[in-house]
Amino acid sequence: MDSVQNRDGVEKRAWSRRDLLRAAAAAGLAGSAGMVAQRATAAGPLRPIKLAWNANAICLSAAPVAIERGIFEKHGLKVELVNFAGATDQLLEIIATSKADAGLGMIHRWIKPLESGFDVKLVGSSHGGCSRLVGYAPAGVKELKHLKGKTIAVSDLNSPGKNFFSVLLTKAGLDPERDVNWRQFPGDMLGLAVEKGEAHAIADGDPNLLLIQRRTQGLVDLATNLSGEYAAKTCCVLGVSGALVRNDRPAAAALTRAIVEASDFISDNPAETARIFSPYSKVPESDLRAVLGTLTHRSHPVGKPLRDEIEFYARDFKLVKVLKPSTDPARFAAHVYADVLS
Repeated sequence: MDSVQNRDGVEKRAWSRRDLLRAAAAAGLAGSAGMVAQRATAAGPLRPIKLAWNANAICLSAAPVAIERGIFEKHGLKVELVNFAGATDQLLEIIATSKADAGLGMIHRWIKPLESGFDVKLVGSSHGGCSRLVGYAPAGVKELKHLKGKTIAVSDLNSPGKNFFSVLLTKAGLDPERDVNWRQFPGDMLGLAVEKGEAHAIADGDPNLLLIQRRTQGLVDLATNLSGEYAAKTCCVLGVSGALVRNDRPAAAALTRAIVEASDFISDNPAETARIFSPYSKVPESDLRAVLGTLTHRSHPVGKPLRDEIEFYARDFKLVKVLKPSTDPARFAAHVYADVLS
């Protein structure tokens, strides 16, 4: 600065152009910090949320990604991940009773227990994909039609794979209860089951099925839950307690936006996502990256599109008698979904 005198003869400092530019830059930084501080002050402390998930499931990686990348905080949330690997009805119960505020899971696994009336609302989604069906070529199973009279190995008789592929088989002209046999085996024994002739196909999810295919010769892809009319359909959904929707809708909306944002990040950064998820898995990062490449993390409907997909799946599950004959798919979808973003 230069020193000058004012008209009263008092010396003061004069701002040069360079001083003004420097001050403006500093003010900009201070202003940004001030805006952040003001936002934090206005918004108050981060809203604590308990989010239930299965820490072994790479398809639910939006949760750790949102934590690692600060996405939850960006949306005003302090999220605690609750690892839950039990039955789906137990998961929905802890959400319905607010022991957890929300949960991530597969829609093919959630639809049936939601019919029971749990106070859980589906508010968002993360991606499509997750389930695959492979045939054992040495047993003559190379296409869906070859499954007639055959046994399909699953790790869970209530698995998303069994539910979804029962629908696909029905639409292909096969009766999923009479024309095929579903048999349960431990997840790591599915490959051995087909090699020993105890099963002729496998319905499961990745990365387990990917690893089985690598060590079991003769397995060929038959279908996935992205086949045909399902190519753009979602799979993993976000459910929140009814109490959260009723009492703190902004928090439910913030959580939904955060999961969507994290899903977009995964779509653009599968390698970084594999790194973030790797502490939760014994599977090599390269295999996690391969699995992420099969998922459609840009497919995450909310609002009416999500409700429409719930109704679509409800019709499918009613077709194969997973849902009761008395269940109306449209009313069911309207009941279990909530639009928290409009």
